Amino acid sequence: MALGLAAKKEIVAEISDVASQALSVAVAEYRGMEVGELTELRNKAREQGVFLKVIRNTLAKRALADSKFADIDSALTGPLIYGFSIEAPGGAARLFKDFSKDNKKLNVTALSIGSGLLGPEKLDAVASLPTRDEALAKLLATFKAPIGKFVQTINEVPSKFVRVLAAVKDEK
Repeated sequence: MALGLAAKKEIVAEISDVASQALSVAVAEYRGMEVGELTELRNKAREQGVFLKVIRNTLAKRALADSKFADIDSALTGPLIYGFSIEAPGGAARLFKDFSKDNKKLNVTALSIGSGLLGPEKLDAVASLPTRDEALAKLLATFKAPIGKFVQTINEVPSKFVRVLAAVKDEK
């Protein structure tokens, strides 16, 4: 079905808006996937806060031209599904990685986290990026560790004294 100019402009505006809010984008070729499989992928994307869209590559190039993902332009060939991570930088990559374990027809072709085009070999690295909550938890644990060690060291002096007294008592 042919799209009119107004519909094309609407799609480009929608993708431009999503790209301006996104932390990263992952692009995968979905050739050979059935409708049920794509529906399952969309449901998982919705649960994980990933915006998923199948659009024409020419429209995607126009929509991403003025965004931080303009460098992904050269990798846009073939039937592609675009995943924009809104909540976590590794969200779309994690979604595609997990889904491609069960479905070999989904092949990631390019990734971008706003700092250049990344190839499919970087999928594991991008997918392992922590979510915001995970990153904050790690930061808090890093801040808390020295204080905990200090308290443990201070507490060791009276504990050792009590153990020595208990040993002397047992000996007598």
